[in-house]
Amino acid sequence: MTTTQTETPEQARRAAMEAKIADLHAEQDKAVEAGGKYVARHRERGKLTARERIELLVDEGSAFLELMPLAGWGSDFAVGASLVTGIGVVEGVECLIVANDPTVKGGALNPWSLKKSFRAAEIAEKNFLPTINLTESGGADLPTQKEIFIPGGRGFRDLTRASARKQPTISVVFGNSTAGGAYVPGMSDYVIMVKEQAKVFLAGPPLVKMATGEESDDETLGGAEMHSRISGSSDFLAVDEHDAIRLARRTVARLNWRKAGAVPTEAYAEPDLDPEDLLDLIPTDLKEPFDPREAILRIVDGTGPGNEQPFDEFKPLYGSALCVGWAKLHGHPIGILANARGVLMSEEAQKAAQFIQLANQKDTPLLFLHNTTGYMVGAEYEQGGIIKHGAMMINAVSNSKVPHLTVIMGASYGAGNYGMNGRAYDPRFLFTWPSAKSSVMGPAQLAGVLEIVARESAEKKGQPFDAEGFVAIKEMVETQIEEQSLPYVLSGMVYDDGVIDPRDTRTVLGICLSVIDNQPIEGAMNFGVFRM
Repeated sequence: MTTTQTETPEQARRAAMEAKIADLHAEQDKAVEAGGKYVARHRERGKLTARERIELLVDEGSAFLELMPLAGWGSDFAVGASLVTGIGVVEGVECLIVANDPTVKGGALNPWSLKKSFRAAEIAEKNFLPTINLTESGGADLPTQKEIFIPGGRGFRDLTRASARKQPTISVVFGNSTAGGAYVPGMSDYVIMVKEQAKVFLAGPPLVKMATGEESDDETLGGAEMHSRISGSSDFLAVDEHDAIRLARRTVARLNWRKAGAVPTEAYAEPDLDPEDLLDLIPTDLKEPFDPREAILRIVDGTGPGNEQPFDEFKPLYGSALCVGWAKLHGHPIGILANARGVLMSEEAQKAAQFIQLANQKDTPLLFLHNTTGYMVGAEYEQGGIIKHGAMMINAVSNSKVPHLTVIMGASYGAGNYGMNGRAYDPRFLFTWPSAKSSVMGPAQLAGVLEIVARESAEKKGQPFDAEGFVAIKEMVETQIEEQSLPYVLSGMVYDDGVIDPRDTRTVLGICLSVIDNQPIEGAMNFGVFRM
């Protein structure tokens, strides 16, 4: 006779997280395979895919941090929004790389492509990264041109402003770069075109004929040889795609690029606790709290020379629902704010504001680890000043000048999302775990509020409240809010920079901190008025 072993809470959590990670990989595969049958056709023409081009461009053995791979998820457009973006090391230089995916509608840009490209440009600007565009695009997705045309000009503005900041821009043209797409190489500092493949023109032969009556062909109008020999719009003529990538790498090698920020500790220890166990931490019910120190000690540098204690907690006995303290990550000093219990009260808000000021005083980046239901409500807490104390924390977050990194591990509801440096507060990078949920409030709470309002409204009108009939409405609302708060929905709307496997958190944050060090860090000297 066999006995069934009871599953431990840790095993249940791991199983749930592993299922979410498997689902995440399936969703990410949709972006990789977005071109469908057109990938084979693309290869038959002797061309590399967008990701193959990136793989050859970056230094061998180095990591490529893909950003926003799920952009457009849940929309009418392909997952990934016909662009591949991310940070890669080229000839030892960290670069922001943007590659059109020509297997998805010829690389045409849709509204989500635009949003994704704008965020990529913002990352390049704030972290002072050279940008490499791997260009092959038919321009705007014409059926959605009304959503693209006006805001789309910002992309060209960003290119020219980057050049003015002495932030190099490189365009490697592999195929058609038409209409608005022609301005990407046209406004880049360095341009490489592939012989007999690159076609760069404001208007192709059919449109030229319609506009002027002139008969022309692709090569005469905008071919790589013409632009390299006659117009001067190309700086280098590559014989094929591999040669173009070689020329791009040589261009980066000659940029004379140097980091201006701090040099991190060269030697550092791996975490004292196994990052693999991060899968055991997050409860399946996010109402159940977990100790964020368990996550912190699996992300930050472990005990070693110059780092006798992995995490030095600040004010541990005060405002215990928020854990804050100092650590190092890949040798980079950081301050960490992590929700120890879901709710934030006045003590936690004041503690956070002080800690953020201290980080700015000593020019130290901040890492926010979310698992919050928001600020505490109720008469006792209102009378105790929860509004002004929450405002104090948000004031500190808003006016802090040191770089912020955000990881949403669990819940991120209401104004707690703001106080913990959500997307609206411009973190340098924001990532979510597959367990994350974010909305105005939890689904059950929101549905409950609607029921209370409906009941009070009926009473004011002197009408009976149909409690049984409202059950179906509550269920519908809860389902809708639950679906809208899931990480894929938020990632699809480009409200994060990617959904990541918890075990990759340390590596991802290490890349981000390295990128941040392209420039010196200077904390804020002044904050807004704190209501005391």
